[in-house]
Amino acid sequence: MLEPAATPDGLAARCTRVLFSPWARLAVLLVLLAGAAAAMIVWQPQRLLAHGWPPEWAGGGAVVIFGLAYGVCTTAFVPRPVLNLAAGAIFGSLSGFLSALAGTVLGAGLAFALGRLLGQDALRPFLRARWLAAADRQLSEHGFRSMLAIRLFPGLPFCATNYCAAVSRMGWGAFLLATLLGSVPNTAAYVIAGAQASTPTSPAFLISTAFIAVSGLAAVLVAWRKRASLRGR
Repeated sequence: MLEPAATPDGLAARCTRVLFSPWARLAVLLVLLAGAAAAMIVWQPQRLLAHGWPPEWAGGGAVVIFGLAYGVCTTAFVPRPVLNLAAGAIFGSLSGFLSALAGTVLGAGLAFALGRLLGQDALRPFLRARWLAAADRQLSEHGFRSMLAIRLFPGLPFCATNYCAAVSRMGWGAFLLATLLGSVPNTAAYVIAGAQASTPTSPAFLISTAFIAVSGLAAVLVAWRKRASLRGR
């Protein structure tokens, strides 16, 4: 008996599988990140520190707009310290802190969603090296505790840690809650430093910069100890 000829539906199904394959989704993620990074290079958001916020955008709406822009910028590799300093310089300590913290959680959630939906399936098979497997196991099994430590002791790039967490099996809730709680001290320190930058001898500026320096040193020590333990597994 003759076999039926291939139908157009079969070709369409194959094309659909290719388009939605893990590697195709990873390619989309890389294109999106490259485009976002290029846009940030052209726009240069660090100019906010020198030129300030557009005067026509003022009030509570400006705080919300800044928070949204903050979240988008962090997914495009803009360093959070620059955005935190700008938040303090533009809006002051309280409003700047609220806007920056909301932007931090938004940016982390966006990066985590992109990494989880577009990159996880393609990248997980490559987690075979001993230290990569150990880091993945730490994030997957102790997600909240690990992410909280990463946020409390800055040192690793914010955007990179978001995408690494997305590739692991960490849950959404643990990731977002740890990001929210762990980002409070460092965000507050940078925002206050930005708000008090015009008075560098003020107690608030000196305390915030001292906290930034101490937390940075603590991050180096914790990373060194953790690196040794990961290599030993």
